[in-house]
Amino acid sequence: MSLQIERLEHNMAKLTIEVSAEELEGALQKAYQKQKGKISIPGFRKGKVPRQLVEKMYGPEIFYDDAANALIPEAYAKAYDESGLDIVSQPKIDVTQIEKGKAFIFTAEVAVKPEVTLGQYKGIEVDSFSTEVSAEEVEAKLEEEQNKNARTITVEGRPVQDKDEVVLDFEGFVDGVAFEGGKGENYPLTIGSGSFIPGFEEQLIGVEPEQEVEVKVTFPEDYHAEDLKGKDAVFKCTVHEIKAKELPELDDEFASEVSEFDTLEEYKADVEKKLREEKESTGKRAQEDQAVNAIIANAEMDLPEAMIETEARQMLDNFAQRLQQQGLTFEQYMQFTGMTVDKMTEEMRPQAEKRIKTRLVLEAIVSAENIEVSDERLDEEVAKMAEAYGMEVDKLKEYMGDREKEQMKLDMAVQDAITFVVENAVVK
Repeated sequence: MSLQIERLEHNMAKLTIEVSAEELEGALQKAYQKQKGKISIPGFRKGKVPRQLVEKMYGPEIFYDDAANALIPEAYAKAYDESGLDIVSQPKIDVTQIEKGKAFIFTAEVAVKPEVTLGQYKGIEVDSFSTEVSAEEVEAKLEEEQNKNARTITVEGRPVQDKDEVVLDFEGFVDGVAFEGGKGENYPLTIGSGSFIPGFEEQLIGVEPEQEVEVKVTFPEDYHAEDLKGKDAVFKCTVHEIKAKELPELDDEFASEVSEFDTLEEYKADVEKKLREEKESTGKRAQEDQAVNAIIANAEMDLPEAMIETEARQMLDNFAQRLQQQGLTFEQYMQFTGMTVDKMTEEMRPQAEKRIKTRLVLEAIVSAENIEVSDERLDEEVAKMAEAYGMEVDKLKEYMGDREKEQMKLDMAVQDAITFVVENAVVK
């Protein structure tokens, strides 16, 4: 095999790969052996037709596709290793010569990892954040926990109030005519949930059980049913049942039931502590995002389109795998949403481009600041992974090759680069 490399603009390269005529002949013979059982010519049993006769009748081209498909993967893999290029996309293959008795020649157009010219990455301005927690925030968290542990009871002797759950019958009319999909019986509705047309739920407040009431609303201009957009409607409603949440008392007993603490005061203190930690975590993430966005904006690089396309496709593959884990096929998802592969890939492009730029800039900072990860730190990380997977450390190390270990080190160094940028930022 021989290889020629041509550097193209926008960090693209063309590899011209030549495979010897002898290797092509071997691949053609294998293609014949694979297909001969399917070839039928009068006077010969299936599988017994000589290759020369097949090529005479149908042309030698009959075996070209199979031969090319057999040769290309191995030849490209060798060219990939020999090129010395940092290839960051799937190859675009084009066969330029395939003819019996001659060398097999094809080209592979690929994206090459672009160089990054760093701009300012020290002294980046980021916003300050507060970890102070107010008494109102603690009370809101306690109320949230109360609601989680509330029980629903049927209410008698009073009309509907905000946040009640009602069971009702309804039927909608436009210009006095009932419309399709506008009727429901024994329908559960939480007042204030916003699940019905704007203005509907509020008009049920004050209604007594079994009282018939007319609710007048106007469908939004962007309503999904074309024939109802912007139309005035009247719903005839009857509330059959009113239910309300009964919240548990905020006391020591409640605290002991929902937490590891014996008293309400201890529980409150823990809630405040966790809210403070949450604010700190959120604030640090916001600073990291600000810093990364700034260093990307300050850097220069020429991203090849093929690199962005490859990243977007990888993101799409990952999304499909997550769907499968949830019991939904990618095809079903596209049917439900009306999306297509091309449309989803296009929508993922901005995020794919951002991911690539982030990684490239941070890797450039790793290089500029000589950030290194020691073998000891790598061992610590592998030990954490082993614990998470329920595996023995040595077993996990056996599965990891040198390439995987170096990739882990680089990933850790990239995280260190983010820390470095934030630590050297100026807090406003």
